[in-house]
Amino acid sequence: MSTVSDHSPSEQQPHPGGVGRRTFLTLAGGAVATGAAGVAAATPAAAGTPEVAEQAGAQGAAPAAASGPPPAQHPDGEPDFGPNVYVFDGSTPASTIQSVADAVYAQQAGAEFGTGRYALLFKPGGYDVDLNIGYYTQAAGLGLQPSGASITNAVHTDADAHGHGALTNFWRGVENLNIVPRSGSTRWAVSQATFFRRVYLLGDMRLDDGGYSSGGFIADCKITGQVNSGTQQQWLTRNSMLGQWTGSNWNMVFVGVGNAPATSFPSPTFTSVARTPVVREKPFLYVDGDGAYQVFVPAVRKDTHGTSWEGRRPEGTSVPIGRFHLAKPAESAADLNAALAGGKHLLLTPGIYHLDEPLRITRAGTVVLGLGLATLVPDQGTAALDVADVDGVAIAGLLVDAGPQVSDALVRIGPDGARRRHDRDPTSLHDVFVRIGGAGAGRAKVSILVNSSDVIIDNTWLWRADHGKGVGWTVNTSENGLVVDGDDVTVYGLFVEHHQKTQVQWNGERGRTYFFQNEMPYDPPNQAAWQDGATRGYRSYQVAPHVREHEAWGLGSYCIFAEDPTIVNDRAFAAPRRSEVRFHSMITFSLGGGQGTIAHVINTSGGPSDATTNLALLTSYPH
Repeated sequence: MSTVSDHSPSEQQPHPGGVGRRTFLTLAGGAVATGAAGVAAATPAAAGTPEVAEQAGAQGAAPAAASGPPPAQHPDGEPDFGPNVYVFDGSTPASTIQSVADAVYAQQAGAEFGTGRYALLFKPGGYDVDLNIGYYTQAAGLGLQPSGASITNAVHTDADAHGHGALTNFWRGVENLNIVPRSGSTRWAVSQATFFRRVYLLGDMRLDDGGYSSGGFIADCKITGQVNSGTQQQWLTRNSMLGQWTGSNWNMVFVGVGNAPATSFPSPTFTSVARTPVVREKPFLYVDGDGAYQVFVPAVRKDTHGTSWEGRRPEGTSVPIGRFHLAKPAESAADLNAALAGGKHLLLTPGIYHLDEPLRITRAGTVVLGLGLATLVPDQGTAALDVADVDGVAIAGLLVDAGPQVSDALVRIGPDGARRRHDRDPTSLHDVFVRIGGAGAGRAKVSILVNSSDVIIDNTWLWRADHGKGVGWTVNTSENGLVVDGDDVTVYGLFVEHHQKTQVQWNGERGRTYFFQNEMPYDPPNQAAWQDGATRGYRSYQVAPHVREHEAWGLGSYCIFAEDPTIVNDRAFAAPRRSEVRFHSMITFSLGGGQGTIAHVINTSGGPSDATTNLALLTSYPH
C-alpha cells in the first residue's frame, strides 16, 4: 500500500487504473535513519528492486474464478445456515473437508470484488486439513475455547493470487481455532479488513509472503512461537500472548500484550501500552456439550493484559441459537426489522443483503453477528444500521457497501444529541468494515457516525475505494470516514482511507485511539479541489477545538497525490494544544518518492514529508 521508490521518474508514475496504482506504492522498504527533531529520512531497502517491482505489477493479474463449491447441506435438527456455511465434525472425512476448502479458495482467491461469501465452521475435534483463506472467507472453530477445534495441518493466507504481494489481501478472517501447523509456521499475509482472533497457535507466524503488505489485526490470541512482521508497514496486536515478536517498519502497536517489545518509537517503531483500559471481545458461535448451538457474548473487561480465555473460563453470556433470526440474503429489510422488533437477535448468513431501509436496532443487548463477511448494501440512500442509544448492542463480522444514492451515514450509533452513559455495558463493533466504491459506484457522507457514549470499536476499515469499479473523484464520493460525537469512545485498530474531507473528526470528550492507519485521497485533481478554506487539504485525524481530553497512540498518515503532485496538505493531525490532549508515536510519509507534501505531522509540529524527506516521525505531542 505505501512506500517509496528509488526507480526512475518514468517508473514512478502511478498506473492510472485501479490496482496498478495501489501496487505501485510497494517499491521501497521500511528502513529509516533518524535525523534531528524526531524527523527521519527514508532509505530504500533491498526490497525496492526491479524483481519486486515486477512482482508488484503482477498483482493486477488474478486467476479466473472457478465454478465454486457445491452448496452446503444442513441435516435435520441442525440450524439452517444456508448454502455457503459448511459445518464439519469429526466424522467428516478429511478428503471431503479438503475438497470443499479447495473449491471455496479456487473461487475466492482472486475475487476481490466478487459476490461469493463463505464460512467454514469446525465443531470440536481434530482436523488434518490445509485451509487457504481467500476473499470473503471466514474459518472458525465451534468450541467454547480455541482448543476445542484443532487444525493440525495448516491455516493460512498467501499472496499467490497477487504475485507475492498482499497489499490487497482484504476481507477475510480466522477465529476460535487451535492451529498446529505441520511446517511449524503459519503464514498470514494480509492487509486491511482482516482478523486473526481467539486463536491458539502452536508455532511461529509470518505476516508477509515475500512481497509488500499493509497492516492487519491480531486479538485475543496465544502464539507460542515467533511472530515475524516481515514487510508489514503497520500492525495492531491486542490482548494476546506472544512467544516473541520480530520486525518493524513504520508503526507496530501492542495493547495489553504479553512478551510484546517495549516502546522504542521511533527506532524501532514499537509502541506498547501495557494494559487495555476497556474491551469486549467479539461474539462468536459455538456448540455446547449437548450439541446445541449458542452465541457467546463476552463480558466487558477493564484494565486487562493477555487473552480472555487462557487458563480460565471466558466470562460472558451464552445466547441459544433459537433466540436468533437466521437471516438469508433474499430477505428484505422489513423482514429483518420485523425479527428485531419481535425481540430476536440477528445472525446474518453469508451473502449480500440489499436494503431499502436501515436495520433498526432498538433493544438493549441485541447481537447482530455476520458469518462469512455478510454484506449490507443500502440501495436507497439510507443507513445500513441505525442503533438506538441503548446499552450493550454488539455488532460483528459485517461489510457495509455504500449504495448508488448518497447516505448521510452508513452506520449510525445513537441518534443525534444522544446523552446517556453506557460505561457498564457499552455498545461494541467488531470487524465491521465499510466500503464506498470498488464493487460499484457508491456514495456516502459519513461511513460510521457515533453519537452514543462509551462505544467500543474493535477493528474497522473505512475505505473509499481507490481501485475497482465505480471509482473517481466525483463518482464514489465521501466526506468523512469516522465522526465521533459521543464521549468516552474507545477504538482499537482504526484504518481509514481516501475520504475527501476530514477523515476522522472527533468531537466527543475523553476519546482514545489505539493505532490509526490512514491514506489521504489519491485523486484530488488539484489544490483548489482539496482546500478547506485557507487551509491546504483536510486533516486525516482532527480533534475539535473544544475538546479538553483525548489520547491516541501509534498514528500513521500517508499521501500520494497522483493527479497533481504539487498538492500540499498543511497537517495530517490537528488537535487543541492542551496537556490532556496527547498523541504518541506519529508518522507521515510522502509516497512515490515524494508525490505530494504533508507540511506538518500535527498542527505546526513535525514534518515535512515531501520529495526531499519522505518520512517524518514525531514521538509525542505536545512535547
